[in-house]
Order: sequence, then structure tokens, then C-alpha cells
Amino acid sequence: MQTEEKEKIARLAAGLIDDGAVVMLNAGTTTLALARALRNHRDLTIATNNLRIPAEISPSVFRDLYVFGGAVRAITQATTGPVTFTMTPGGPEVDIRCDLALIAVGAIDAAGFSTSNMGDANMMAEMIQRAERTAILADSSKVGRRLFALVATLDRADYLVPDPAP
Repeated sequence: MQTEEKEKIARLAAGLIDDGAVVMLNAGTTTLALARALRNHRDLTIATNNLRIPAEISPSVFRDLYVFGGAVRAITQATTGPVTFTMTPGGPEVDIRCDLALIAVGAIDAAGFSTSNMGDANMMAEMIQRAERTAILADSSKVGRRLFALVATLDRADYLVPDPAP
């Protein structure tokens, strides 16, 4: 759905990413479009819970590509769980940070950004907490709606990347 709009959002969002940046991308078709739009970027470090991104992104784009573990949601082809990595099984958590979190959301209203699944909301909120800057990606069909789980309030976003201006 909204394929053309998501491609436009992806091109705009790709312009926010510098070569050599560390980015987090959550699951969704908009971030999948973004991964494809990064084809001219180089030397990125990418961390994601989107299981489709490794197959869709060109190896020339990234230096390192990490996929967060957790339970797999078949409907979204994504993992849910904590945004963590350990050096060894059962070992201490590595403190991870990124330059930019690019978060595709299910809805935007005056309360903030929301999604339909609590696990996804937690994953997205953690990505935002670990980011220097946050870009929210949403096509116009998401504006003025509220879904089950609040991800973050409006003030947590540095950028809103819509298809037309909301």
C-alpha cells in the first residue's frame, strides 16, 4: 500500500544519511524502501530488526550490518525484543548508539507516534533512545490516526519525513 509515497519518503530520508554514518532502521515497508534508496551510500553501519533488509540492501552500501535478535513476527518479517547485543552468549550487554534512527510508524496524532503492536513499540522506542537524532517516516495515510501502543511523543523526533506535508 502507498508504494509510490513510500518510495518518495525513502528518497528524502536517504538524504539525511551521510556516508560512514551509524543508523538504525525499524521494520516495515517504508524502511525497506529506504534500504533500497541507499544504493549510492557507502561505509554505513546499519542495525535493524527488519529481516528483509539484508536481502534487499547492496553489500557495497554497508561496512557492518546487524540484525537485532528476538521473537520473529511472521506478519511483519521482523524481530521484537530488546535493542541489545552481547559479546558472548550470556555476557554483558554492549552499549550501542547511532547517529540517526529512522523509524517508520503506523500512526501520528497530537499524542505522538504509535503502532499496533506493543513489542514493536518497545523496539522503536529503544531505537529512538539510543539515537543522536530521530527521523519519523510516515505517509499521509498515517497522519491523524492513533494506534494501540504509543512509541514516543512528537518532541522526540528531529525530523518528520512525509510524502506530502501533513
